[in-house]
Amino acid sequence: MILVQMVGITKRFPGVLANDQVNLELHSGEIHGLLGENGAGKTTLMNILFGLYQPEEGQILLRGQPVRLLSPADAIRSGIGMVHQHFKLVPPFSVTENIILGLEGSTLIDMKAAQRQVAETAGQYGLKIDPAAQVQQLSVGEQQRVEIVSSLFRGAEVLILDEPTAVLTPQEAESLAVGLKKMAEQGKVIVFISHKLDEVLKLTDRVTVLRAGRVVFSGMTKDTDKASLVRQMIGREYTALKGEQAAVVLALAGAQDTIPAEEPPPASGAPAGGGRQAEPARSRRLLEVIDLHVTDERGLDAVRGVSFEVCSGEVLGVAGVDGNGQRELVEAIVRLRKLNSGKVVLNREDTAHWNMRSFIDHHTAYIPDDRQNDGLILGFDLSRNATLKVFERPPFARRRLVDRRAVDRFTRGLMEAFDVRAPGPQVKAGTLSGGNQQKLVLARELSQAPRLIIANKPTRGLDIGAAAYIHRKLLDERDGGAGILLVSADLDEILLLSDRILVMYNGCSMGILETRSASIQTLGLMMAGTPLADLKAQEAGS
Repeated sequence: MILVQMVGITKRFPGVLANDQVNLELHSGEIHGLLGENGAGKTTLMNILFGLYQPEEGQILLRGQPVRLLSPADAIRSGIGMVHQHFKLVPPFSVTENIILGLEGSTLIDMKAAQRQVAETAGQYGLKIDPAAQVQQLSVGEQQRVEIVSSLFRGAEVLILDEPTAVLTPQEAESLAVGLKKMAEQGKVIVFISHKLDEVLKLTDRVTVLRAGRVVFSGMTKDTDKASLVRQMIGREYTALKGEQAAVVLALAGAQDTIPAEEPPPASGAPAGGGRQAEPARSRRLLEVIDLHVTDERGLDAVRGVSFEVCSGEVLGVAGVDGNGQRELVEAIVRLRKLNSGKVVLNREDTAHWNMRSFIDHHTAYIPDDRQNDGLILGFDLSRNATLKVFERPPFARRRLVDRRAVDRFTRGLMEAFDVRAPGPQVKAGTLSGGNQQKLVLARELSQAPRLIIANKPTRGLDIGAAAYIHRKLLDERDGGAGILLVSADLDEILLLSDRILVMYNGCSMGILETRSASIQTLGLMMAGTPLADLKAQEAGS
């Protein structure tokens, strides 16, 4: 039975055609995958279905009847719920208080009865939550379950999930998949927006691909494969990509055995065969972090006794569910956050009295996790953003006056080298797509030949093609001898790029292991709080 039809949906923003005559059908009892590159129109389309936007053209039919969804309240009343990437919960409130918040009559309510109802709803779909627990005490995975139960509690028949596994451990992702299948078995419709093709192929019944606001593919999941989906998403064959960029795209899609990639030349000191070096050349320590302790904005312990080193010619990946001290760790290293105790040593120099400028002067690149707030000044043009670190130095300044022609020449060169797509250097950074903004940050940071690169979620929110480009540039730097500290919540990215992996949980290091010996199961257990030493002891005991 067709529960929802979106017919001829068109949505425009200033200068952008986000959805162009999109048709979408959602059937009762199915999990429907929604794929596409950044800017393809996926989230816009679902925001229209959830009443956040109204289309200029087209209509929505619910059970064959036209409906007007002028707000999320209209959508919820129509049985449509949406769980966004960033949760909409009140941390000090309990699970039940968050779920009943805004419901009619919730000002005077029997809380024990409400808790029983919440527990019954959660149990019906195999979602384990404690109705009385405070949300701020829950893990990210548990908070996500609260959001899902909240939609189900309100009677959702259609549940839209935007990148639902991006913040989960592998075990939590598996548990979520079980719950979603149970919902589908009971007639619910699940819209599953994701960049992770393995999950889409494993979990969904049907899949729709958007490209440039249009539907380019819609069909049964069992009738397609990873390579075909990526080809539909990026709009070209893999052979249009060169060298290891093609290999990275294929690896991200999990389709290495489907289409051969052109073999890149081996890096200096690396064996032939491309990809990660078989034995990374960790000949020189670039960064040492020793027993680091850092607090967050609330004065709570965020980093607890973490130690590691990064050497030349290697990528040290830092894995973990978001919110386990990774951001505070990085900000403490680059002196954006105060250290409580411990040491950060760069090229054998104690950085205790350094500031951010000191790190810049010591050939260090920093790619923050929030490109819009921390990486760029959106109101500045590309030229000013590209030279933020060096604008006062020759050849960009003479007698303390900025040479605009030199700055623009430099920026055009970066735009060409890093494929930053914009009309010219005078365009404001805020007008660029997310992928082009990220490439601009990368271009600036790598333009000064850094010895150490600290990259915090460098491909966050990017599609497969843009992520592959960023990965290729980082691998080039590693192969040239730079050391890279790569922080990511995406295990595929960590496993693809890292030579060693440090796992963080609740501000602590759960251990460091070689990537070649790391399994998803082991990483998942460490991300959930089991130290590597305990896992090795259990293995030895068995």
